[in-house]
Amino acid sequence: MPAPLKIMADAIRVLSMDAVERANSGHPGMPMGMADVATELWTRVLKYDAADPAWPDRDRFVLSAGHGSMLLYSLLHLSGFKAMTLDQLKAFRQLGSLTPGHPEYGHTPGVETTTGPLGQGFATAVGMAIAERHMAARFGDDLVDHRTWVVAGDGCLMEGVSQEAIALAGRLQLNRLTVLWDDNRITIDGAIDLSDATDQLARFKASGWAVKAIDGHDPMQIRRAFAWATRQPKPSLIACRTKIGRGAATLEGHHDTHGKALGAAEVAATREKLGWPYAPFEIPEEVYRLWRAAGRRGRKAHKAWQARLAASPAKAEFERAVSGELPRHAFAAVDAFIAEAEAAKPAAATRQHSGAVLERIFGEIPDLIGGSADLTGSNNTYVKNTQVLDAPDYAGRYINYGVREHGMAAAMNGLALHGGVIPYGGTFLVFSDYARPAIRLAALMGVRTVFIGTHDSIGLGEDGPTHQPVEHLAALRAMPNLHVFRPADAVEVAECWKLALEDQKTPSVMALSRQKVPAVRTTPIGENMSARGAYQLAAAGHPAQVTIFATGSELGVALAARDLLEADGIGARVISVPCWEHFDRQPADYQAALIGETPVRVAVEAGVRMGWDRFIGADGVFVGMHGFGASAPDKVLYEHFGITAEAVAAAAKAKL
Repeated sequence: MPAPLKIMADAIRVLSMDAVERANSGHPGMPMGMADVATELWTRVLKYDAADPAWPDRDRFVLSAGHGSMLLYSLLHLSGFKAMTLDQLKAFRQLGSLTPGHPEYGHTPGVETTTGPLGQGFATAVGMAIAERHMAARFGDDLVDHRTWVVAGDGCLMEGVSQEAIALAGRLQLNRLTVLWDDNRITIDGAIDLSDATDQLARFKASGWAVKAIDGHDPMQIRRAFAWATRQPKPSLIACRTKIGRGAATLEGHHDTHGKALGAAEVAATREKLGWPYAPFEIPEEVYRLWRAAGRRGRKAHKAWQARLAASPAKAEFERAVSGELPRHAFAAVDAFIAEAEAAKPAAATRQHSGAVLERIFGEIPDLIGGSADLTGSNNTYVKNTQVLDAPDYAGRYINYGVREHGMAAAMNGLALHGGVIPYGGTFLVFSDYARPAIRLAALMGVRTVFIGTHDSIGLGEDGPTHQPVEHLAALRAMPNLHVFRPADAVEVAECWKLALEDQKTPSVMALSRQKVPAVRTTPIGENMSARGAYQLAAAGHPAQVTIFATGSELGVALAARDLLEADGIGARVISVPCWEHFDRQPADYQAALIGETPVRVAVEAGVRMGWDRFIGADGVFVGMHGFGASAPDKVLYEHFGITAEAVAAAAKAKL
């Protein structure tokens, strides 16, 4: 490697080993091994301006092998990202630093997505690449013309989500996506052949990728491979054969460099081997000069882009879309839908109501991109006459993700992270288990991704317990910063959609029924009651002795039970609870008043009890599921499992 590039790459190596040594925790091997590839990319190819990490037309760099975070932190510091100071590197893995163990989006400027769970960054990057192509089709190449680069390790490619990502990217011919595989043939346990013998080049090629293998320490091979990748009409994989811990005095190529500090003696010996006579965290001014010049390399392109944006007739709309702000009258059609529903009182499955809301809102919010994991007709996610997003014209607004829930959810996160796009996608709620890792990352990152889960209970009927979610609502509600909406009718569905789209910092799950449900909101109120999270749907006619809490399809059961109790002279209130998380946001006095102090409190939901004690108390009555479901028509199942108005009324009376 030419002397300037070698010393620039060695700066990454020593910073990485120094930071891990100081923290006595971390992964020095991957940053040391990929330093040569990263140096070539960041100094010659990657389009970025270190002075503006949020430049919309920058290339996206995703470190899918997030355990090697010091590679990214070193690059950010050396190239001149203002927030990434030397003190931040010294505080690696310490509380409050900008250098956590794995990169975190929204926490560290320059980090495009939170990574660490292997394969997630790769799959998320597919969404970024889709968003780039879509935005280019929408606004033109003058404003959107960038690439997505991914550093992935053996672990990323072993995780199952990688195959979903590979297949989807290949099918969509995402030629602006390049994966740099750190082919070091090492895992934590030892050599890769202990657990894997996959021909990765053949695997990618079979899915429609262009592939090339290179020596990841040969600058000319690296450089030619980058030029080759930018010419391909399909996504590209560059297999970079590297040595983990490259440069380490005695541990180069050894699996011990993966996840351990090298140790003081090895660090000292490595400095001598590299010819690096400087103290820990000391970088020569000449090296800084070279790296800072690389960080400024994209400034000219950035200024030219700013001039094009200023002259573009699409400037205002582009800036609005990228900012995440909704159009001014985004909900006018939805408000009209609510008024119509209050008057017409339609009885239908809430998944159908959701489809009807999308029909109204889709044209008003051009940033929306929908999709489904091969369940379009069941999820009601397709808006009629919508163009499908596909090669070579990516202007469409609906994605056929195929049977790939995990890959879909991760790609949706990438769409949201890229900016200019608001993604939603559907599957059956029970299959949120497949998507859960990506849902969790959406919540951790705080991005507006809308996950639609239809067939949300035993009410889906004959498909049986394999498809009937019982624990899923509780499991999703347990996740911080995730709005789990379970609306009861057309009005609540519309209200919940508004809430999901208004919140830029929180992902949402829309739990929707397969079976028909009655209208429960039939009187105009003039307020989004679902925004309260829980509210009184029906007051007691007699002095209140029973309060019934319910969600979604069980609201009809709760209202019928109230009528039975009232007929017997027992005052009963009904509380709709469409979103626990929004209820948490309400003032304490509102929460206390709504829950009330009636002698009996009952919760009705076709799921497990977990979490409901916050509303009904440990001695409250729960009418719902206590095990898995069964295969039968929905009405038969509700009778069989005792989720009926008669059962609710009887349980309340027994408690009284």
